[in-house]
Amino acid sequence: MPLTALQVKASKPTDKQYTLGDSSGLALLVQPNGHKYWHFRYTYLGRPARVSLGVYPSISLQEARERAAECRKLLKDDINPGAKRRDDKQQQREAGLNTFRRATEYWYQFKADSGRSHATLKKIRDYLDKDLLPALGEMQLEHITRADCAKLQASIEKRGAFNVADKARTWLKQIFSQAIARGLCEHNPASELHAIALVPPPPEHYPHLRESELPEFLQALSKTTSRLPSRIASWMAILTASRPGMVRYATWDEIDFEEGTWTIPAERMKMRRDYVSPLPHQLIAMLIKLHQCTGRSRYLFPGSGEKRPVISENTINLVFAKIGYKGRMVSHGVRHTASTLLREHGWLKDHVESQLAHVEGGIAGEYNQALYLTQRRIMMQWYADYLDALRVGITASLRDQFDTRVNQFLSRKSSELLGVNAVDGGISALEDERGAFQR
Repeated sequence: MPLTALQVKASKPTDKQYTLGDSSGLALLVQPNGHKYWHFRYTYLGRPARVSLGVYPSISLQEARERAAECRKLLKDDINPGAKRRDDKQQQREAGLNTFRRATEYWYQFKADSGRSHATLKKIRDYLDKDLLPALGEMQLEHITRADCAKLQASIEKRGAFNVADKARTWLKQIFSQAIARGLCEHNPASELHAIALVPPPPEHYPHLRESELPEFLQALSKTTSRLPSRIASWMAILTASRPGMVRYATWDEIDFEEGTWTIPAERMKMRRDYVSPLPHQLIAMLIKLHQCTGRSRYLFPGSGEKRPVISENTINLVFAKIGYKGRMVSHGVRHTASTLLREHGWLKDHVESQLAHVEGGIAGEYNQALYLTQRRIMMQWYADYLDALRVGITASLRDQFDTRVNQFLSRKSSELLGVNAVDGGISALEDERGAFQR
């Protein structure tokens, strides 16, 4: 006789477990601790079997009967309900391992193991946690559609972060490509995002100065009353065309006074190897003076304590602002000024880009960083000398002499340049030419 809801509710535990039968294989198992479980008993291939249908009262009598009916339907189709239940659970467990989050973490670790710099990994991590994982993290790879990826791209573009959107497209495509190679999914829903990507607005360059504006700026900077470390940080950014962050975190063990070089470790650069920047004579003299002031610190430009180990990111901008160039020249702008001036005077693009640490991809880019050190040493010494000339007042004749130095440099054979000693040769080769202007 079938059970009633009242009988199920009224069933009490005893010293031993017992079963209350319903009909067609459904039964309620009552245990001594009072817990009640629905079971479906059946025979498959001549062997008795049982499958759990849930716990009472979470599963009511009516719901248990519906689940039992599903089991009978499986048996009618010659499917073992118990085996199917085990297979379904296994698929669920495997599905939990096949999420976008897990595929992304595997890809991220692959990047880390491949030697990406700490700065690059941090930037990737930040945008994974901010954009990609909140949108797609818990979704199954095979359930993510092109529409899902397009929606994510659009959300990033909507806030004007076009550079991030571009990187996100690349990362999404790589994550799915790697997942396909690992057999986790069959299709890449991010493969064609570039076709619907919005065209970003023209880039707004950092405020910077043209050559005609430099004489007054350099004169004002040479008379600034800013603190010595702040002044020299500003000159270091100018005379090396370096990113302000690289200057701020420069350490004394990176400076080689004898070689006249500043070696920035790979973990602070956007590359996989150390980067070497030549130091013009003028800057070396400044750093020797600075060493008397901050030489006991790890950093060239120490801050005020553990929370601020180096000078503020606004320090150089404040130096420029105090001499009347607020909004006209910023720390990042010195790179654009250097690039423009050097290219306008005929210095080779490869040498200029190398000094700016704009590295082409692959092995060639890394090789060029070493190949161009001698050339960059000569180029940046010319640049420092030329800025000095602008500061004190350059004449047409002196300008011609500076251009002659460029032309003589470009006319030399590569073999001659590579034969110049990395320490003194690149400098001594210019001594005869530098007579026209001395600091």
